[in-house]
Amino acid sequence: MLTVCPYFHVHQPYRIKKFRVFDIGNDNEYFNDSSEADLNNRKIIEKVAHKSYRPMNAKLMELLEKHPEFCFALSFSGTVLDQFEAYAPDVLESFQKLVATGRVEILADTYHHSLAFFYSVPEFERQVAQHAKRVHELFGVSPRVFRNTELSYRNDLAKWCEDNGYLGIMAEGWDPVLGWRSPNHVYSPVGCNRIKVLLKNYKLSDDVAFRFGNKGWASHPLTAETYADWIHAHHGDGNTINLFMDYETFGEHQWEDTGIFNFISALPEILLRHPDTSFKTPSETIESYDSVGEIDVPDILTWADTDRDLTAWTGNDIQKDAIAAIYGMEKDVMSTGDTELVEVWRKLQTSDHFYYMCTKWSDDGDVHAYFSPYESPYDAYVAFMNALSDLQLRVQHAVAQKQQEEMINAEDSQEVMMPWYERIVQYLKHLVTRALLFIKFSN
Repeated sequence: MLTVCPYFHVHQPYRIKKFRVFDIGNDNEYFNDSSEADLNNRKIIEKVAHKSYRPMNAKLMELLEKHPEFCFALSFSGTVLDQFEAYAPDVLESFQKLVATGRVEILADTYHHSLAFFYSVPEFERQVAQHAKRVHELFGVSPRVFRNTELSYRNDLAKWCEDNGYLGIMAEGWDPVLGWRSPNHVYSPVGCNRIKVLLKNYKLSDDVAFRFGNKGWASHPLTAETYADWIHAHHGDGNTINLFMDYETFGEHQWEDTGIFNFISALPEILLRHPDTSFKTPSETIESYDSVGEIDVPDILTWADTDRDLTAWTGNDIQKDAIAAIYGMEKDVMSTGDTELVEVWRKLQTSDHFYYMCTKWSDDGDVHAYFSPYESPYDAYVAFMNALSDLQLRVQHAVAQKQQEEMINAEDSQEVMMPWYERIVQYLKHLVTRALLFIKFSN
């Protein structure tokens, strides 16, 4: 038996507008530029909803209704859910209808699509809890499998997931990690006793996510029949084909005129023609198959760029400076107790901001440039650091104000706690002082 485990990630950041140095101290709105189409978050949501979310959700509902065996998983960043609710409530409703079928699993994630686990575990935990609460409010489910931002993974993250009750975690099925082994099995993370890891079959996933519309690719045009043959060829060398990709692959990254919607519409039926092929969600895959061995990932593994590490976000000095600055604010931001400031700080943690600052060349550089709304990585850095500088001023003011209020409250409480006779003595001293002043100025 070979099962296919499709998983799609849905995300949109709050893009930072061209925040100038002159705006510092004068403008508290960092995330929306009505004059710039590429930096207007509402317009971007509306555009992607038209090209991807609405037609793809309709296709998936048709497939769920037509094929009882078909199922898949979704993960949402909290930032995209918030924008759906604000700008495209019909899209959110269509996702809710998909989940209500009972055959669409939602995965756990960080709310703000951040890399917080590698910089602040307490902040990471707050975002995961915020995400779980939001998912339950909107969809009525509690995630059982964890998917970290950009599929980032490390041994200690898997251990954290096990300690916090998750069934499994997802990661990239990268050759240097696997060696001779196949990503088409379920594995156990090193140092864990119960949790399992599902590894992305990056070759088959990227055939759709990145190569599908490339007319220079040897397999172009890719048909559902050919792709199903590639999957069926793995009967006998694995249990699960994990197809992980961005949801926006369908209609946004691969436009409708590439045939991507016809491809996904035909694929389940063709796959199911094989009597020993079916579909499973991540939880079902983990519960159905035993682990065939351990996976040891002591260093950070992601699904981005040819290096599959964190350098897509931390590979140059401006990225390192920006990410150090944002996480360096944690203590002061949290001490304010100001929910608005905390939320803005978290929106600035979104990994996309650092991704736009990447200065890599060749194919990796082309991908970064495709996703970036800025003219250059340095423009992205300037906008980010100017917005951050303004936030730092606001946080410093809030911290100072809170300290002042605490001092006043402490003095008041100290006065209330004085014995009655001390309060009388203090009152008499005030009277004497006023009398002396009256006599002085009367003369």
